[in-house]
Amino acid sequence: MADKIPDLHATVRAGTGKGAARQARRDGDVPGIVYGGGIDPQPISIPFNTLLTRLRKGRFMSTLFNLKVEGEDDVRVICRGVQRDVVKDLPTHIDLMRLKRTSRVKIFIPVEFLNEETCPGIKKGGVLTVVRNEVELEVLAGDIPDSITVDLGEVEMGDTISISSVTLPEGANATIDRDFVIANIAAPRAVVADDEDEAEDVAADEVPTTSDEEAEE
Repeated sequence: MADKIPDLHATVRAGTGKGAARQARRDGDVPGIVYGGGIDPQPISIPFNTLLTRLRKGRFMSTLFNLKVEGEDDVRVICRGVQRDVVKDLPTHIDLMRLKRTSRVKIFIPVEFLNEETCPGIKKGGVLTVVRNEVELEVLAGDIPDSITVDLGEVEMGDTISISSVTLPEGANATIDRDFVIANIAAPRAVVADDEDEAEDVAADEVPTTSDEEAEE
């Protein structure tokens, strides 16, 4: 993961407060703040178009960035908040938190499903139902995985895949204590409907009938 950390370029913002923030927006930037790491908070500005492009790519809040500010050492950061315009839904302010490689952070990691084409349950007509397409993990900032993988190679129809059946990256822990469900292979609706109809037919056949003689008695 360390070699894949994307750069996020910013400049030091002159001044603080609403006036300086408004000026940054007029200049085509999004004002922000970098905090944490035992260092004083630092006001920054990020080009609006750059930030908007990053946000539209998705997973911005769960991506570790290498913050580059001219004249200063690079630092790893993670976004902890994006304020948006209530009407236009465009970014107006950003909060970044400094991290050390050894810092532990809670972050949502996408789930990747492997071997769908060979999954026994799917080949028999089952449908993959994804309950969670991402899972919050507590991981080291220097070892954030790109995804967690679920192997469907031996999953049958009706099987449920829970977090306990998934091998998590070394040093990573799920933030939820209980054994929650990630996905399952469900039977097609037509099959379920046929089974229900068959059950109703069997139940009807088992209802005892009363003969005319028994009725007279």
